[in-house]
Amino acid sequence: MESRFRGLSHLFMTVFLYTFGTFMVVPAITDVTMEALCPGRDECSIAIYLTGLQQALVGLGTILMTPLIGNLSDKYGRKALLTIPMTLGILPLVVLAYSRERNFFYVYYGLRVATGMICEGSVTCLALAYVADNVPDHRRATAFGILSGIGSAAFVCGTLSVRFLSTSATFQVSAGAAMFAVVYMRAMLPESITDEDECLITPSSKVGGEAKVVAEVDDEESEKMEKNLFKSLPSFAVIMSLLKTSTTFSQAVVVGFFSNLGEVGLHASLMYYLKARFQFNKDEFADLMIIAGIAGTVSQLLIMPVLTTAVGEVKLLSLGLFINCVHIVLYGIAWASWVPYVCAMLSVLMVFSQPCLRSIVSKQVGPSEQGKAQGCISGICSLANVVSPLIFSPLTALFLSDKAPFHFPGFSIICTGFAIMIALTQSLMIRAPAPASNHIV
Repeated sequence: MESRFRGLSHLFMTVFLYTFGTFMVVPAITDVTMEALCPGRDECSIAIYLTGLQQALVGLGTILMTPLIGNLSDKYGRKALLTIPMTLGILPLVVLAYSRERNFFYVYYGLRVATGMICEGSVTCLALAYVADNVPDHRRATAFGILSGIGSAAFVCGTLSVRFLSTSATFQVSAGAAMFAVVYMRAMLPESITDEDECLITPSSKVGGEAKVVAEVDDEESEKMEKNLFKSLPSFAVIMSLLKTSTTFSQAVVVGFFSNLGEVGLHASLMYYLKARFQFNKDEFADLMIIAGIAGTVSQLLIMPVLTTAVGEVKLLSLGLFINCVHIVLYGIAWASWVPYVCAMLSVLMVFSQPCLRSIVSKQVGPSEQGKAQGCISGICSLANVVSPLIFSPLTALFLSDKAPFHFPGFSIICTGFAIMIALTQSLMIRAPAPASNHIV
């Protein structure tokens, strides 16, 4: 059992390297996109629309692929399935590392959409399932917070490095780090599901009246699964079973969907809004992300473990969503260029929501179903990645243009806050879950 916990250090390093490599390009991508499509301009509707279309297409793919990958990982192992999205995620980075001219940007765009359908959310989903394999219920919220904090720390380091690199060097370093992450993972990360585990694990039973979640597959279906991996995709009936048999799971799905709806809309619009409103560039974007990343890292690694023990993950979930609402409103009404920096500092409290939500979900199923549960909620939440750009990208383009019905550049940002408010309202109805039986000691 101790070897399982030692394996977490290699998982944390894998997540750190992967996040460092793939997310360090985020501050630069807005400038690269606008320079390729609308050189010399601070406002570009086509860039906003293409970004929104990319998110919608990626979200459409992840609705199917994330549950599939999560479910396959329950059978074939987390490490084996991690290799796929981590490897594919390198390809778009290599293109922009070579050139950022318009033709190469379109190649990058196509690859980013294609690989994003598989990669987006899959690494996080599998990492969460890996942690759940190795950590008992009562420590899981803290462990998820640490995992998220490791990701935030990697994001800070990657974003900080952007301040000292040229745009071309940024993509070259990014591609190199992503490659190294794959090599490290394959060489060092132990598999969390072994044949011995599968003999010990039985489907979960709920304790204390909460429903039990059991995926029953007859012998004929199992034989078909052996012949076709895509039969491992959770059926609509299985997903509906998860939703119907656990009230807490259903409530968590609603919270996840609407919080993702707001956050995806915010992230799709924010950089274009700040560029048009305050002429922010790569360096200012990096500064904002460094502040938010440092605040989030400190909070998840130091503050969250204490607060989780003191008040519980359900209350922390609501607190994080409330602070998220406040920070969105401040962005939308920003009256000076220093206001976004204040908003970024609020990450110290709003980062609680995702780790707490995932911990609540993980406690609704047993150890043999962690990949399925995390994959299902990731897939359902990915609906927000499809819906959100269709709503907020046109709204952002309209209110940043000269054709806006009234002057309010941050109107689309404010609208994303309403989705977070719905998630907050639903989170207040969640009661602390009774954990499923867990064989990890």
